[in-house]
Amino acid sequence: MNILITGGAGFIGSHVVRRFVTTYPNYHIYNLDALTYAGNLENLKDIEKASNYKFLKGDIVDEAFIFEIFKEYRFDGVIHLAAESHVDRSIKDPLAFVKTNVIGTVNLLNAAKEFWKDDIEEKRFYHVSTDEVYGSLGQIGLFTETTSYDPNSPYSASKASSDHFVRAYGETYNLPYVITNCSNNYGPNHFPEKLIPLFINNIIEGKSLPVYGDGKYTRDWLFVEDHATAIDLVFHKGNNHETYNIGGFNEWQNIELVQLLCQIMDGKLGKPAGFSEKLIEYVKDRPGHDLRYAIDANKINKELGWKPSVTFEQGLERTVDWFLQNKEWLSRVTSGEYQEYYNKMYS
Repeated sequence: MNILITGGAGFIGSHVVRRFVTTYPNYHIYNLDALTYAGNLENLKDIEKASNYKFLKGDIVDEAFIFEIFKEYRFDGVIHLAAESHVDRSIKDPLAFVKTNVIGTVNLLNAAKEFWKDDIEEKRFYHVSTDEVYGSLGQIGLFTETTSYDPNSPYSASKASSDHFVRAYGETYNLPYVITNCSNNYGPNHFPEKLIPLFINNIIEGKSLPVYGDGKYTRDWLFVEDHATAIDLVFHKGNNHETYNIGGFNEWQNIELVQLLCQIMDGKLGKPAGFSEKLIEYVKDRPGHDLRYAIDANKINKELGWKPSVTFEQGLERTVDWFLQNKEWLSRVTSGEYQEYYNKMYS
């Protein structure tokens, strides 16, 4: 099989690429990434010379380029992870999220529709989405696969739109698709703009830990390697035209998460108890901030046998260990030097 993985140099994408390259040596894995600010080929140094792996630099917004690579490589499947994904950035520049998340997805759908029309039953378009499309929960309840969409940020609105386009192509053109909506991911190689890697880096550097509002916003957290395992299962065994929610069964208020992270970091860095908590600073809330997300992942558990392999405490400690053992990676990412890797290796 020839499998196209979009956004494969990003955080989640790199873990998916690695899993497919190492688990399926008879597959040819094509990693398409535009290498914008969060795409980092250093995430894949360990498999970049594998015989069944090829990196393609390009942007899913470029329709001509997408059709060109579909024609050249004859993909049997697409795992679509490429996306603008940071809520704060979407508030400042919504149109960038429309271009990548909506138009880019439609470009991929159009190419799949065109090049798969002769043997479409043998293909699969896998669209990776987010729980944020469902909006905000109150104190009780869980997001299920039938929860109505109610996005509240430009980011979640763009992802909701792309989900709708994937389903529409399935209904209108009989395109074989699966969609997964996942909760917040964390783990190794996470770009340090998101909460956990940002705070790990800030604690290392003795900087403040900015917590929005009262810190009681609640999220469900999913270890990235468990997510990659779930994607593998859904790609191979999921039913066409189905949606699967992927969650970690780990609900944490932001302030509780930060306090746990501070405790772990103090222990790892040999600091006295409570040292890092002094860095916590409550800051003005962001617009449209959803109170709570929580995934009901029972469908994927019952149908495909997937469940998280680690608790949040275990996964967070593994994440901290990775960042402390890879301070050079963190330094290159925060300085921007990581972007030079493509020129060194591929130009």
